[in-house]
Amino acid sequence: MTEISKAPISRLLSEAGGERISAEAVDEMVKYTEDYVLKIGREASKLCAHAGRKTIKAEDIKLAVERLNL
Repeated sequence: MTEISKAPISRLLSEAGGERISAEAVDEMVKYTEDYVLKIGREASKLCAHAGRKTIKAEDIKLAVERLNL
């Protein structure tokens, strides 16, 4: 079961220039998006814990993206 709604992904793919997007393409993009978010979230969580906080901040996300070279 996916956590990310398909409609916004479909709209984003359309905004990126896709005239028509198959359901399979949207499903695949949802999987990649969820994997991407989880990877960044895990790294941001580590950074947050290292800083002695429980709340992930925007700076943790930015640093996580930089550290993961994404």
